Amino acid sequence: MTLSLTVSDQVKAIAPGFVHCAVEARGLVNGPSNDDSSALLDDAARRLAERLAGRAPHEDPHMAAWRAAYAAFGAKPSRTRNSAEALARRALADGGLPRINVLVDLYNSISVAHLIPVGGEDTDHIVGGMRLVRATGQEPFATVAGGEQGIDHPEAGEVVWCDDEGVTCRRWNWRQGVRTRLTEKSVNALFLLEGMAPTTGGELEAAAAELAESLQKLSPGAQITVRTPE
Repeated sequence: MTLSLTVSDQVKAIAPGFVHCAVEARGLVNGPSNDDSSALLDDAARRLAERLAGRAPHEDPHMAAWRAAYAAFGAKPSRTRNSAEALARRALADGGLPRINVLVDLYNSISVAHLIPVGGEDTDHIVGGMRLVRATGQEPFATVAGGEQGIDHPEAGEVVWCDDEGVTCRRWNWRQGVRTRLTEKSVNALFLLEGMAPTTGGELEAAAAELAESLQKLSPGAQITVRTPE
């Protein structure tokens, strides 16, 4: 069954240049990071460095647009960076990109190579459809702090992805919740690619096609669909 994705009018009002598409996959094979996933991350860092040509990530026009969107809902973009900017900074630093697991490495490599936020959700843990909304502040957000699981809440007006059970990602794409994140046991997933003008839907679809191709190589028997908004 196809997972529904909706963007609220309140979010569209503060970010009319927002575009997104998704890759839905079933029957994936995940596991610990390996030489292949590590090579994808290294190549992504190389592509990013070529794109930036010595500039800082926040100086890229796409990252500047994301910073403006974050400021529009009250976040401080220099403190809570969108996921693509945060990963890009790590890719350019001495320590490089983290290795998490094969699926996470794969979508992180797409995020860094194209400098776009990309998230991955375990669809077996999504309840109902997914919605991008401005939070009331009452929605539960499953998190871990100091090794202890707990429940946090977004700020009122914050842009969040959520399902029928609560928030799946805070501050648009800043921090994913533990309930729906991809683990080594995940077999069904939704990968969400997001952009702000000047990035176009066509550019997101090209990145999604690259992601789909890599997923198919990883899991030859998987059913993979690239979805664009209607």
